[in-house]
Amino acid sequence: MNNKTGGVSLNLYKLTWPIFLEVLLFMLMGTADTLMLSGVSDDAVSAVGVVNQYIFICILIMEVISNGASVVVAQYIGSRRMLEASKIAALSITLNLLLGLVVSAALFIFSDAILSSMNLDGQVLEYANTYMGIVGGFLFLQALINVIASLVRTYGFTKESMYVALGMNVIHVGLNYVLIFGYLGFQEMGVAGAAVSTVISRALALVVFAWVLYRVMEVRIMLRDYVTFSKTYIRKILSVGIPSALEQVTYHACQTVFLYYVTFLGAAALASRSYAMTISQYIYLFSAAIGMGTAIIVGRYVGARLKDQAYRRVLQSVIWSVTITIVVDIVVIAFREPLIGLFTDSTDVIRMASHVILFSIVLETGRSVNLVFINALRAAGDVKFPVYMGFISMVCMSLPLGYMLVFRLDMGLVGVWLAIAADEWLRGIIMWQRWRSRVWEKRSLVDPMEPAAAAVAGSAS
Repeated sequence: MNNKTGGVSLNLYKLTWPIFLEVLLFMLMGTADTLMLSGVSDDAVSAVGVVNQYIFICILIMEVISNGASVVVAQYIGSRRMLEASKIAALSITLNLLLGLVVSAALFIFSDAILSSMNLDGQVLEYANTYMGIVGGFLFLQALINVIASLVRTYGFTKESMYVALGMNVIHVGLNYVLIFGYLGFQEMGVAGAAVSTVISRALALVVFAWVLYRVMEVRIMLRDYVTFSKTYIRKILSVGIPSALEQVTYHACQTVFLYYVTFLGAAALASRSYAMTISQYIYLFSAAIGMGTAIIVGRYVGARLKDQAYRRVLQSVIWSVTITIVVDIVVIAFREPLIGLFTDSTDVIRMASHVILFSIVLETGRSVNLVFINALRAAGDVKFPVYMGFISMVCMSLPLGYMLVFRLDMGLVGVWLAIAADEWLRGIIMWQRWRSRVWEKRSLVDPMEPAAAAVAGSAS
């Protein structure tokens, strides 16, 4: 599996298409849950949708380490510091395991208290508690998958990561089939079956991801590296990871507030939101993949001091991102009713979700710009600026705007979509200007004058 991973002559297409397929497969896991649980009831879909909002936030918290490590490792690889890259990778895995165990315990213990605050009751609350207890209690598995998969991609092996995601997706769908509905002699478990399926497929994928990472590294991790805590490395990881996670947590926390708005619009609106978001994620899938692939290249370029190449690469990626998003969005809008009909036969839900998806052309074009620029700034080490601008745009502008559109102007679910679109466009324009300013060129994490053993000297076991 090994090849020359330290160079910067990476091709965006070769990096991006496996990332696209991998992200697609992860999304399909969520869609499989939604589609199959719709056969149980709309209440089951709504419950899992609410829980996943919290799960996503927790995953983003756990990505403090994986986001930071992927950027730092990419820059060290670009500067051909492969031993340091290996040690940083080992440290990030240990740190994410510890963080994941804490988050899993919190979700398992405080599940009922968290969900009771979301205006849920009856069957929806019961389903949500079941799903949260199982999936949340084993969320540390996803913490390890996130950090190891991001490292595999950072080393340039996006295709291998995609193959593992494919296997996990196949196992998950198969287990969903037998556990949710009780086929092949298994007990019919409904929502609990979807949760157990998620945990088993993640556990199997984790084993394979760990094996792949071991195979693709030029300098392989030693066992002692997992328990060697370097203050220098931790500081570099957290200097990127914490701001990156704060920006993402702020975004999803705002989405949770929007979800809270929707709970006051009724059960049909709640189900419509779940189905519309499930479909919308496939529209911005291309932008997400391009953003991730571009970030790997930018990290390598910045580590190798090739700033002009990084600058041009990002601008080209944005053009591709916007173009592909518009084409996909038009197709989805044209077939929106049949797509929603795959999940439900409720005429109210189909009508409401279809109306919302019409406005995705406004939302997703802004998101396609934002995803590329924010990933690029993060890969270059310029991570604090997006956090500050994100707070201003999301919390200070988008949430009040959403409240006004939903409750004062009676725009319902459409008001939520338009408020999110306003945030994406504002941040996209601001990040574009930030990239053009080239301030990020001064944020490199690898000091060319730093001795190779300097970080190790700062270790404390």
